[in-house]
Amino acid sequence: MAAAVVLSVAAFLGTALSGCEYEYSADHWDDESPSVAASPPTDAALPQDPHLNEPVTGEELDDWVDHVLPDAAGQVFHTSFGSVEAGAVHTESTTQLPGGTYSLTLACRSTDRVSFTVRNGQESLVDLSLRCGTARVNVVQLSKDAVLSIQVTGRAAANFAYRVSRL
Repeated sequence: MAAAVVLSVAAFLGTALSGCEYEYSADHWDDESPSVAASPPTDAALPQDPHLNEPVTGEELDDWVDHVLPDAAGQVFHTSFGSVEAGAVHTESTTQLPGGTYSLTLACRSTDRVSFTVRNGQESLVDLSLRCGTARVNVVQLSKDAVLSIQVTGRAAANFAYRVSRL
């Protein structure tokens, strides 16, 4: 008898519920409707533009240098920037610097790493392979007057910029 009751209730619910149906408004599935268009992704981890680190020239280079070497807090003794071809070595020297503590801000723009070597005579003060798209500040102490030699080498064509400021 209990089985007959359960079977009767199941048959009743099956018949009653089979008539239920939900209807959508006419424009709900319209692919042309602006309300259905997908919004652009807002994920902050989107990949970086691959052309962002390609070397530039002219006014674009000047703008980049202004961006990566903002105004220095101390007395600026030497600032330089330019371009270096893949595999080439670019070497410059600063003016004579009085003894003291200095910050060396180094930056590059390239699709590959750029190497910076800063020497005081034969003494290596900085030997760095920098991932471009970032700037690096190194603090060095000069015990006496010195002329620094700065060498820049790129595995790919690159822009470089650096500043020597007294702290």
